Amino acid sequence: MGKYDFLPRLLILLACLLAVPQAANAGCLDCHREMQRGFTAAHAAFAENCVQCHAGDAGAETETGAHRGLIAFPGDMESAQQVCGDCHGDKVDGVTHSLMHTGKGMVSTTRRVFGEIADRPGHNDLQHLTHSPADSLLRKLCASCHLGQVKTAHRLDATFDRGGGCLACHINDQSSRTHPALTAQVNDARCFGCHSRSSRISLNYAGLAETATTTADTNQLADGRGVEFRPADRHHAAGMACIDCHTERDLMGTATAPLPSNQKQAVDIRCEDCHRITRTISPTQWPPAYRALLSRIPYPVETGARIPATANGTPLWHIELQGDTAWLHRKLTGDRLRIPPYRDSDHPLAQEHRRLTCTSCHSQWAPQCYGCHLHYDKAGEQYDHADRKITAGIWKEKRSNITNGLPPLGVNADNRIVPVIPGMIMEITHPDWPEPRFVRRFQATEPHTTGAARGCASCHRSSTALGLGQGHLQRNGKQWTYRPGMEILQDGLSADAWTRIGHADEPIEPMATRPFTRQEIERILAVTLPTDGQPGEKH
Repeated sequence: MGKYDFLPRLLILLACLLAVPQAANAGCLDCHREMQRGFTAAHAAFAENCVQCHAGDAGAETETGAHRGLIAFPGDMESAQQVCGDCHGDKVDGVTHSLMHTGKGMVSTTRRVFGEIADRPGHNDLQHLTHSPADSLLRKLCASCHLGQVKTAHRLDATFDRGGGCLACHINDQSSRTHPALTAQVNDARCFGCHSRSSRISLNYAGLAETATTTADTNQLADGRGVEFRPADRHHAAGMACIDCHTERDLMGTATAPLPSNQKQAVDIRCEDCHRITRTISPTQWPPAYRALLSRIPYPVETGARIPATANGTPLWHIELQGDTAWLHRKLTGDRLRIPPYRDSDHPLAQEHRRLTCTSCHSQWAPQCYGCHLHYDKAGEQYDHADRKITAGIWKEKRSNITNGLPPLGVNADNRIVPVIPGMIMEITHPDWPEPRFVRRFQATEPHTTGAARGCASCHRSSTALGLGQGHLQRNGKQWTYRPGMEILQDGLSADAWTRIGHADEPIEPMATRPFTRQEIERILAVTLPTDGQPGEKH
């Protein structure tokens, strides 16, 4: 690395030291001597300067005086700019605008589903919710998973830990006898508390599928949810952590325009960035925003070396190119894995399948819930995650018809074919409404269950893949007929469907994922398979 290996970290350390009031501990260590231990090297300078992060009054002679204005959990979103911003101002700005903090996409979608106006200037994020029925649901059931939730206790609990701003990710190791260590080596348990819900990608990645009930054949999470074993993601089986794929931009967002309004825009990494590398940069082309990453490169960088980068220009600093071979250096352990390259010989029908995303073929399964009922009871009480207190009114949720198989497919706003899952197939009742509201909405997903490609018939002869639902799909001459396997709901579709054979195509909102059109379904079914009606060769 030569001149590149130490300079960024040294400059940051010097800037932080200049910002720290020296000898600021005074009386802090009289009571908290053990808290001088436990710091990682990057923050070791602060072991002598408690007030830089925790505020308070180190010169006070009483505990009450010393703790006046104390920040017990520095780094939550309310104190992040004050505590972390001197050294990491750009990162704090990025996190502040990230979807993990604002939840803007979730807020907008929930309002539309409830039939409400989505855009309410000044009230379009989880920090500024109104009290409409949709926002009430967000307050009571959904907002707990986002970074703005304050941390009130030091614990490392993979199932229940949520919120805490910077602390949500960057505290991995902890002891009651030392200061919690702050680290960039974020393990998967830090992701689990939030991402084992909703699309359940933390569960999926590890090969755990949530079930509706617990039986002798299922296991149980700490929060009581039943899970069964399914094939784990191939990356998980290889020992890769979440941060081995997801970049700093993925996880911490960006403060530069355009700001993402949904998950698709927010995610930085793509399969092709590692398996079909086409974009590289040299150390001299390194983006200034990621200058500190130069010192983390875990292998010798020769003059003129090329380092992979995402389409957004984020350096994939832990991927080493040696001729035609790419190696991934695992961020948590340091050992390396060979990255299997994309090969044309493995994709003989690439032209015919040019609209398919990698995950549409390589997702082994996805969690799917086809029955949900939401009811609001004014007489009850429930914790409001925006007001941070128990308030009047309670949302009650019931789920049913949970499956964990090959997902349906749909078409995203880029006209690419993607896996989809039912985001909402449910009936919502509210005492202020004259009648219940029925909702049927599917959403694109990245299941995080990567494995061998699905077979030909699993798309070209599958009613589930086509979006028709589970049932009997049969060809009569040149015509195809379908008999649903689940009950028909009030909108005329099967309980697990989002389209029908021969349907009239309807306009959908911009940026939404849509079902296949009538013409697309006909083209998919018209493909002749090696043994028609039976699983074909995988490709």
